[in-house]
Amino acid sequence: MTSTQQLSLQPVADGWPDGSMTATALVGPHRLEQIRLPIPRPVPGEVLVRPHYVGLCGTDLELFEGTSGYLRTGRAGYPHVFGHEWWGEVVATAGDVSHLAPGDQVVGQTMIPCGGCGTCARGRRQQCRRMREVGLYGQPGAAAGYIRLPGHALHRIPPRIAQPWTTLVEPAVTVAEALARASAGPADRVAVLGTGTIGLLAVQLARRATATVTAVGVEPAGLAAAERYGALSVSTGAAVPGFSLVIEASGAPAAFRQALELTEPGGRVAVVGVAYEAVAVTPADVALRGLSVLGIQHGINHYPDVIQLFADGVLDGAGLLAAAVPVDRCAEAFARLAGDRGARPKVVLDLTAPGGPE
Repeated sequence: MTSTQQLSLQPVADGWPDGSMTATALVGPHRLEQIRLPIPRPVPGEVLVRPHYVGLCGTDLELFEGTSGYLRTGRAGYPHVFGHEWWGEVVATAGDVSHLAPGDQVVGQTMIPCGGCGTCARGRRQQCRRMREVGLYGQPGAAAGYIRLPGHALHRIPPRIAQPWTTLVEPAVTVAEALARASAGPADRVAVLGTGTIGLLAVQLARRATATVTAVGVEPAGLAAAERYGALSVSTGAAVPGFSLVIEASGAPAAFRQALELTEPGGRVAVVGVAYEAVAVTPADVALRGLSVLGIQHGINHYPDVIQLFADGVLDGAGLLAAAVPVDRCAEAFARLAGDRGARPKVVLDLTAPGGPE
C-alpha cells in the first residue's frame, strides 16, 4: 500500500482546507485500497479533525473479513472507510463552536445522536432514531486525512495522554456504561468473561468499584494480564456460579449462556460483547432466578470521566497496546489483529508515521 494520507490542500475561510484527501477503505472482504475523497466541507457547528491514531477492534476485523452484522443488515457496504476508535487534532471549526480551537487534541465519539428526535429529547441519546456511528454506518470513519464531526461529539484530551493507546477511551466508555447500568458497588462480586481489550478494561474499572473481580477466559496470557490488574482468574470450564454481576465481554455466543449460569439469584448480567449467532436460553431460568440482563450499547455520557481516569493513571492503556502500525501497513495490522495478541490485545494504526499526513 502507498500513503493513506496524501492530501491536496487549498485553504478556504477560517483555515478550513479545501481539495481532496486519501482514505484507507475496505473495498471487499480482505481487500484494502486507497480511495480519493473530497475533504469534508464546513458545516455550522461542526469541526474538522486530522486523525492521528485509529484503534482496531473485533468490529473492524469483522468488516475486514466480510462477516459483520452491519454488512449483513445493509447498514454498511463497500467501499467502507473504517475507524471508530480514534483521536486527532482539531484543524478548523465552523459556526458556533466555542469549546474547541485549532490545535486541540480530541477523542471522537462513535455514536452521533441527532439531538432533535423524541428519543433524544427524553434523554435516551444512545437510542436516537437518526443515529450515526463513526466508521460503522452513516458517518465515514477516521482512517482518512480528515474527519468532520459535530462539536458536541468531540472531547478534548490533555497533552500528557496524547499517546497511541488513547484510542482506548472509546471502548472504555462502554465498560463504564456497563458498570453504571448495573449499579456496581462495593459489595459486588464480579466476573468478567473474556480477556481481550474490553475484558481487561472491565477488570481495571471493576476493581475500583467492587469487592472482588474474577476474570474468566481461555487465553493464559490474557488471564495473567487480568491478574496483573488485580483480578482473580479462572479458565472458562472451571468457573463456579455465585457472582452478583457478570460482564460478558468476549462476544462468544456460548459466553452469554455461561454468563447467566454464573450469576447468582437476583444478580445482573451486563452484555457488552456482540454475538450474532443464536443461543438456547430457557426464559424460566431468567425469570425464576430474578436475573436482570442489560444490553450495553455504548457509553456516550462517560467520555469526560474516562479521559480523566486515563489522565490520572487510574486506567492503564500502555499495558494493553500490542503495536502501533504505520497506516501504510494496514493489512499487516489486520493480520496482527486476527492473530494471538496475548496479554496486549490492542492494535492501533499510526497516521503520523511516514506515509501519514503531509
